[in-house]
Amino acid sequence: MPKLTVNDVNVRGKRVFVRVDYNVPMAEKDGQMVINDATRIKETLPTLKALIAGGAKTILAAHLGRPEGKRDPSLSLRPVAAKLADLLARPVAFVDDCVGEKVEKTVEALKEGDVLLLENTRFYAEEEANDVAFSTRLARVADIYVNDAFGAAHRGHASTQGVASVVKARGGICAAGLLMDRELKFLGDELESPARPFVVILGGAKVSDKILVIDRLLEKADTILVGGAMAYTFRLVQGYKTGKSLVEPDAVSVAARALAKAADRGVRFLLPSDNVIATPVDSGKLNKKGKPVFEFQNARLNSSLDIPDDAEGFDIGPETAKRYAEVIRQAKTILWNGPMGMFEDSRFAAGTNEVARAVVDATQKGGAKSIIGGGDSVKALNQAGMGDKVTFMSTGGGASLEFLEGAELPGVVVLAEKR
Repeated sequence: MPKLTVNDVNVRGKRVFVRVDYNVPMAEKDGQMVINDATRIKETLPTLKALIAGGAKTILAAHLGRPEGKRDPSLSLRPVAAKLADLLARPVAFVDDCVGEKVEKTVEALKEGDVLLLENTRFYAEEEANDVAFSTRLARVADIYVNDAFGAAHRGHASTQGVASVVKARGGICAAGLLMDRELKFLGDELESPARPFVVILGGAKVSDKILVIDRLLEKADTILVGGAMAYTFRLVQGYKTGKSLVEPDAVSVAARALAKAADRGVRFLLPSDNVIATPVDSGKLNKKGKPVFEFQNARLNSSLDIPDDAEGFDIGPETAKRYAEVIRQAKTILWNGPMGMFEDSRFAAGTNEVARAVVDATQKGGAKSIIGGGDSVKALNQAGMGDKVTFMSTGGGASLEFLEGAELPGVVVLAEKR
């Protein structure tokens, strides 16, 4: 059943506590932390504008990075407040805490239409512990609770679940933001009875990360196209050599069951027939985690289903990309989660880019609904300059996967249903 949204609630004069996902990428420049990609901030603007127009006193809560319960100036949300003010073309107040007297006094001074951003909730260990006392302190400034942070909705934390429970217990309203509403519509309703052919594109590194999604989508999909490193585990099941490619020997049995289920249900389950490979060579350097850094040399096309012993697969080959693109262009519903290769390196980006072009063609020319399931797929589309040419791009990474698996997300369950 659809969730109650901010458009269904009278917010005038109310203190509306909004959980947003402002976990944006930042980097230091000239001694200042600078936002590299403001997409997650921009996605919340429709909700914020609706609250401002409705006369709400809007209090925004979010996390940034993993400060592990300690104050870290490099993970402060202060730069986000400045960016949000630019995007809204109006002042956004900021307080360097998320609970306590300073917060409560700042909220008291808010007028209808004002917006306040609180400091990183993860500066407190109680946030991730979903501590009841901490949730109650956060909720002191909330008449209404709104969750617009789908990307964090799979976490049962104080700001995603605890505050809502406190507000709900005292008779307050818990509603979805407009971004949350769109996420639930496209990842839920639109895929419940998809227009056919329904084509699923799955990439990324590990079968184990997506086996529950694969299992569920085998109930609905007409065709599943597999790329990324996870394809090599499936080839391992079939007895082919995978060289130094990333494989999961422990996931061979679950991959075999997926192939058997696809055959049993008549679902086309396509794997790469050629690859772009390279030879990994230890550079003698260590990364920040103390692990060896490898250089990938002699990038080349491999047209065999076997990968040479000294090589590793990094992308689908041109024959596979063409074959996948033909299937995608015939689709009426497309779900894409995970790149076809290590697209951050231009030598291994061609497969992902070809798939992206086919998804855009199916959408723009064929009228297909294309749903991009968050994470690296969104990054790849934006990198290729095609992010605005698909139907919907999810802001959730892990949340998208768990939702597609059929899991109940703590940050969604607590929201009121529309009557």
